[in-house]
Amino acid sequence: MFELAFEWVHVAYDETAKFTETYGFSGNQGAVNLEGVRITPKGVLSDTLLIFMHPASTLQLLPVPRAAAAKGAHVLCAGSRYAKNDTAAILEKVLLDLGAYIRHAKTVWGYDKVVLVGWSGGGSLSLFYQSQAEAPTITETPAGDPVDLVGAKLIPADAIVFQAAHMSRSQLLVDIIDPSVRDELDPDDRDPLMDIYDPANPNQPPYSADFISAYRAAQVARVRKITAHAKDMLETLKRRNTGELERGFITHRTMADPRFLDPALDPNGRRIGWCYMGAPETVNNGPVGLARFSTLRSWLSQWSLDDSNGDGLVCARRVKAPLLVIENTADDAVPQPHPTRIFEAAASTDKTFAAIEGATHYYAGQPDLLDQATDLTLGWLAQHKLYDPKA
Repeated sequence: MFELAFEWVHVAYDETAKFTETYGFSGNQGAVNLEGVRITPKGVLSDTLLIFMHPASTLQLLPVPRAAAAKGAHVLCAGSRYAKNDTAAILEKVLLDLGAYIRHAKTVWGYDKVVLVGWSGGGSLSLFYQSQAEAPTITETPAGDPVDLVGAKLIPADAIVFQAAHMSRSQLLVDIIDPSVRDELDPDDRDPLMDIYDPANPNQPPYSADFISAYRAAQVARVRKITAHAKDMLETLKRRNTGELERGFITHRTMADPRFLDPALDPNGRRIGWCYMGAPETVNNGPVGLARFSTLRSWLSQWSLDDSNGDGLVCARRVKAPLLVIENTADDAVPQPHPTRIFEAAASTDKTFAAIEGATHYYAGQPDLLDQATDLTLGWLAQHKLYDPKA
């Protein structure tokens, strides 16, 4: 294991926004300012940089990138302009941020190869980026705002690792949103037959197939109802033609996947009655729930099942780069079918699927399994001549 060096990274590029969407200096004043951390093994050279990026989080404190660097890989944990606050996140703009890091890695640092390691929410982001880097098509966001990914000349990565990752933010939300909510302004107005946390609900685990079918349909209906509201409000603001261009809103109760309570649904080794953020009933209406706070534009870009461009399945069908998909078989964040579906959809002729038996989402208290996942990744990269540390 190598001793690690940590380097703060600042990448900036010009961008003129219609209005300020991030608090502070990160995305206004005519420029986008990005912060990341490059982690390198001391005394080790490499032609390849592994880039970890999440749309709304920073990853340098997590074990996965550090483990790769400790074994000789050069790693960049790249924060987007929306780091630690995805309220206004526009996925198309996150691609521009990721593209800026890749250009910096090649033109300033001199790396010859770049690998996107998409852990968790970074998985679908990596596929989205690569699909637009290989064959760009997007010139506007789902809200109709200009964002020229065609003209951005995004640099494709040389390979993608899809690790403990879900298909998309929009699909994950549909999987876990609470369909019992009848009034978006009053989370206490609920359909008791759809409230899986209500002990008086006659529908209890193990759930019947009919209940799950109705529950899933109700989840989709709720997401589409919120999407319709977002579109209607955007149109209303446009018609008013005033200085009000955007609006934020709250989505209550967004952590109610019946898989949390029923081990027979898409079974894996996850802990029942638990999720990656704790007790799901508590998280369901807590302050850090998925999609809890959002702007109208961000909802369409991140969370709308029908409008988001970040659908990992769609993007995987357009990606030709080598792909490694890793499933953690006790994942308590990513639903069990997601990695398999991504692998099956991927158009790459060079793709590999592997499972880390018993691994949870964060590898918490599982150093041996983290080591196994890291060796798997670096071994696969070595086969593709993308990992060859030089002392």
